[in-house]
Amino acid sequence: MTQKSIEPMEVSLQQEPSHGGWISAIYIIGVEIAERFAYYGMFGNLMTYLTDVLGESTATAAKNVNIWFGITTLLPLLGAVIADSYLGRFKAIFFSSLIYLMGLVMLTVSTTKAIPPEFRGQLFFFSLYIVSIGEAGHKPCVQAFGADQFNEEKPEERKAKSSFFNWWYFGTSGGAMTAMLIVIYVQDNVGWAVGFGIPAAAMAMALVLFLLGRRRYRLQAAKGSSPLTRVAQVLVAAGRKWRLSVSKDDHGGNIEEGKAGLNMGVHFLSTTRPLAPTHQFRFLDKATVVDNIDLSSNNKNNWRLCTVTQVEEVKLLLRLVPIWFSGLMYAVVFAQTNTLFTKQGRTMDRRIGSKFQIPPASLQVSIPLVVIFAVPIYDRIFVPVTRRLTGIPYGVTMLQRIGIGLFISTIGMVIAALVESRRILISKEHGLLEQPKITVPMSVWWLLPQYMIWGISDVFAVIGLTELFYDQMPEDMRSIGSAVFLSMFGTGSLLSSSVISIVQSMSSRFGDKWLDNNLNKAHLDYYYWLLAGLSSLWLVMYVGLAKFFVYKKN
Repeated sequence: MTQKSIEPMEVSLQQEPSHGGWISAIYIIGVEIAERFAYYGMFGNLMTYLTDVLGESTATAAKNVNIWFGITTLLPLLGAVIADSYLGRFKAIFFSSLIYLMGLVMLTVSTTKAIPPEFRGQLFFFSLYIVSIGEAGHKPCVQAFGADQFNEEKPEERKAKSSFFNWWYFGTSGGAMTAMLIVIYVQDNVGWAVGFGIPAAAMAMALVLFLLGRRRYRLQAAKGSSPLTRVAQVLVAAGRKWRLSVSKDDHGGNIEEGKAGLNMGVHFLSTTRPLAPTHQFRFLDKATVVDNIDLSSNNKNNWRLCTVTQVEEVKLLLRLVPIWFSGLMYAVVFAQTNTLFTKQGRTMDRRIGSKFQIPPASLQVSIPLVVIFAVPIYDRIFVPVTRRLTGIPYGVTMLQRIGIGLFISTIGMVIAALVESRRILISKEHGLLEQPKITVPMSVWWLLPQYMIWGISDVFAVIGLTELFYDQMPEDMRSIGSAVFLSMFGTGSLLSSSVISIVQSMSSRFGDKWLDNNLNKAHLDYYYWLLAGLSSLWLVMYVGLAKFFVYKKN
């Protein structure tokens, strides 16, 4: 049997601008700053609105927030496929921004007196999920669109793109921090309608800014078909030829057009550059082998015969699956910062001076604030210093950066558990176990370390994961890569809801609820210790899996 493999010609569809990548990237960073302001202005104090205005219990509100966040970060998988396959990233961002803006306007209206109280909750949740649909197209495309502005074939722009991810997160953290300082205060002290109206105005500004930069962008045309079809073709072709044996020399060659009666013309257009063959997942290489059935056909059957690059793209996806899985517990812990951390703060002394009280959700501002200070230090000090020690251009590898972040987040949960133990002890000492509405005489600033540690963790883990799921994805699927990264947090948020339900059920059986509405009688500290333990196990798993990861070879 004749066994050879193929690699057809690939055609670039990318429009090359006449300027450096940073000019257009700055517009896109500005868009994301405004969008993050809108998002955190709407999302940051959601727990308070559900419990104090809609009257939901602590556990129910936490689960509703987690479910909404989970769905909102899973829907981008669908949005990314539509963007990469049909619309292109520019159109996807534009249309999704319109939907996003409509959802925020409806959300604002739902909190006004014009809506009868019996319908207010229904319209509120309906509007929230309209925002989710807008986020589905916006979130996975904007960051990938920003990174697209840098030409990877130019060394100076490739290096600038790695720096772009740091400054991207710096900008988005600034938008989130500003929203938490301003919008949450307005919601708690002025009114919810005004508090939700400000994010709507910010989203309108993001849309205008995005259109202002339209003449400067490097655009990538949509393929007109789903890139996931190419993945399916490799799996089917490899499955059909599972009986064939493949040696190390069976991939990477080219067959001349028309040889052995096989028409080897250009079968698809792609922006993807050829990928060097690798020896992981060798069973997939069978999809590139020309067997007797292929030789007897006048035309190439894409479901029987695939290119080396096509196979290598599928290998890239498979390599990322274990990393995605090992980051799930990080996402579960992340869900606590917007839910139970906020509920903790509401029971504590929040006074600054004699009259002013800070909203408990405002402590979330410390996370992006730490990021804003830490990113320049990381980019300008940490990277150059570690580069001299390791010889790695970016100081540490992406996987090492992620691992450091996962370790720091585990330390953060340990500190959160210790602080909560102290809060419960103080409530006992002052006889407040049965009086949850009385402020526990413990400063809310005790919560600050756990927020700040999470900010440091973000600089390593979140930025590292963002870059990994962009850089290691096939070029035609980078919006999908951003969506897959987001889906980690969506799945983690849904898992957090499941963990809450399990903990509620199990602890109730023993007559001692860990997540009771009365936090003074609850054992939120036990719950945090549980999360710290699970985070440690997942960290060990991550380290083991990362050792087998193979980076993309161009």
